[in-house]
Amino acid sequence: MDIAELSDSILKADRRALARAITLVESARADHRQQADALLSSLARSGRQSLRIGLSGTPGVGKSTFIESFGMMLIGQGLRVAVLAVDPSSARSGGSILGDKTRMERLSRERSAFIRPSPSQTHLGGVARRTRDAVALCEAAGFDVVLIETVGVGQSETVVSELSDLFLLLLAPAGGDELQGVKRGIMEMADIILVNKADGDLKPAATRTCADYAGALRLLRKRPQDPEGFPKALTVSALQEAGLVQVWAEITALAEWRRGSCHWERNRASQAQYWFAEEVRQALLARLDTPWAKARMAELSSAVAEGRVPPQVAARDLLAGLGQ
Repeated sequence: MDIAELSDSILKADRRALARAITLVESARADHRQQADALLSSLARSGRQSLRIGLSGTPGVGKSTFIESFGMMLIGQGLRVAVLAVDPSSARSGGSILGDKTRMERLSRERSAFIRPSPSQTHLGGVARRTRDAVALCEAAGFDVVLIETVGVGQSETVVSELSDLFLLLLAPAGGDELQGVKRGIMEMADIILVNKADGDLKPAATRTCADYAGALRLLRKRPQDPEGFPKALTVSALQEAGLVQVWAEITALAEWRRGSCHWERNRASQAQYWFAEEVRQALLARLDTPWAKARMAELSSAVAEGRVPPQVAARDLLAGLGQ
C-alpha cells in the first residue's frame, strides 16, 4: 500500500480512501500497524481539527435516529459530518452486527456524510481501541463535526470523554425511580443531557424527566471547564426533529467558550497523554501473547490451582520473566 498516495487522497476528502485507512488502522497485523503509524504521522502535520462530539445512551433510546436527524440538520447548514459508531461484539464469536448504516439510511446517502461502524471487540469503555485513530483520520479528511456513538451499555462508557470535545448523554422519558439508573460517573462526564422522544404522549413525561435531570445536575459540583449554566438538560424529539437547532446552539456556545479559554488545549493535551498511557498498557498486554508467555502462564496457572504457589507470587514470577 502506497502510504503517501493514501494520505494525499484523504487530505482531498476521498471517502473511499478514508474507509481504507480506517480498515488499516483497525488491523492488528504487525505490517499494517507500521503502515498505520506512518499514515497517522503524515496526516498529523495537516493541523486540521474537527469538533468531536461523543454520544452515549442505553439501547433503545434512539441514538441512531438522533444522529441521523442531527447530522442531516448540520449538513443542511453546509457542514460535513462523520459518524463513528461502535457496535458491541459477541463474547462468544467476537462478531458484530454493524447495522448503523442501515439505521441511518438518509444520512448514509449524503455526500457530505461518512458513517463507519466498528466492532468494540474486547475493548471496554464503550469505544473501540482504534476509535481515536479513526477520529484523527476523519479530521484530516476535513470533516467539520465527528460524532462518536458508543456501544450504549451503561455507566462505564466514560472513555468516550477521552476522545471528544463535548459529551452528550441521550436518555428516554422515565419515572422518578429511573433517575437512579443513571449513576454519577457518566453524569459527571456529560456536558449536555438530552431527553429524547419528547413527542406525542411521551412529551409530558419527557418534560418532567428533563426537570429531574436538571435538578440532579445542579447537585453536582460545578466543573472549571464549564461556563455558567452548564452542564444542562434539554428535551428533543429526534423523530420529529424538534429541539435539534437549540441543541446545536448550545453545543457551539460551549465549544466557543472552551476555545476562548485554556480548557480546549488543556483537554486535548490531557487526552493525548491518556492515549499514550493506554498504548503502553496495550503493548505490555500484547507481550503476554507470545509462545513463551502462554506456556509459562499455563504452568503457573496449574501451580496456583493446585495451591503450590500463591496467585500474587505467580504473577510476579511471570512479569519478571517478561522483563528479561
